[in-house]
Amino acid sequence: MISIVIPLFNEEENIPQLQSRLIEATSKWSLPFEAVLVNDGSSDNTPQMLDELAQKDSRFRIIHFSRNFGHQPAISAGIKHAKGNAVIIMDGDLQDPPEILQRFIDKWQEGYEVVYAIRTKRKEGFFKKLGYATFYRVLRFVSDIEIPLDSGDFCLMDRKVVNALNHEMPENIRFVRGLRAYAGFKQIGVAYERDERAAGEVKYTFKKLMGLAIDGLIGFSIFPLRLATYFGFLVAFPSFLAGVFFILHRILGFKILGYSPQDTPGIATLAVAIFFLGGIILIILGIIGEYLGRIYIEVKRRPFYIVSSITEKVQNQ
Repeated sequence: MISIVIPLFNEEENIPQLQSRLIEATSKWSLPFEAVLVNDGSSDNTPQMLDELAQKDSRFRIIHFSRNFGHQPAISAGIKHAKGNAVIIMDGDLQDPPEILQRFIDKWQEGYEVVYAIRTKRKEGFFKKLGYATFYRVLRFVSDIEIPLDSGDFCLMDRKVVNALNHEMPENIRFVRGLRAYAGFKQIGVAYERDERAAGEVKYTFKKLMGLAIDGLIGFSIFPLRLATYFGFLVAFPSFLAGVFFILHRILGFKILGYSPQDTPGIATLAVAIFFLGGIILIILGIIGEYLGRIYIEVKRRPFYIVSSITEKVQNQ
């Protein structure tokens, strides 16, 4: 059986089309499926529409959160409750087209344990596309593991991979595409053209995207902490050379290109140096604070989502 996990937050305008396209796409499969739809604390008619869908079709199960916990916790809850031999993750705004899921299944049946989608085109604004492209390349540069370029959460994972994510990676701050790459196994990418949102407003605001980017960069790399060392050498080495110059000038009257310390008072230079060092120190403290904040969240061991109810139709009714 194939499980399809779909997180939803205020997607009442997309649910009818999502249902029809999903059923049409899965009707061509030779395998049974279940759809695990996670209501991430929606405030519109999404919960009622999902419950009605589950009551009509036993293949749909609905997980309701007690409040809005976020996209990554919703995905994590979905794969936790999924029962299939393979689990597909896709978004509910239909930017991830259900029609290409058969290609994922074909690769899985060939023996691949992770099949992830690679976005060849994005029908979004220039600056948003530029931001995504920059993020993925920076993440790949600093990450301690290899995370495929331009691959989001849209993927298929074998039950072995899902079990690894559920039972062997207990962190609360989750970056699922990074955890998927960390798990390893036999992986392959499938190129596709990402569609526009079918209806409604974009739910991933700039603030949420920045938070996700920071989670990815900090969750899978200690490179930001190493910046303290790099900045230290960047400042210390020129300072050392300047110190040597002043000593040689005082003792031997040494000059560089005719420059002498008495030529200028040096107040402006000193002020710039102080502000520069102060800025670097604040940056380093901020980076350390990000890591400490994540340690603080993890050691409290609070659940990263709370399920208020589950709606499903019993098969024998």
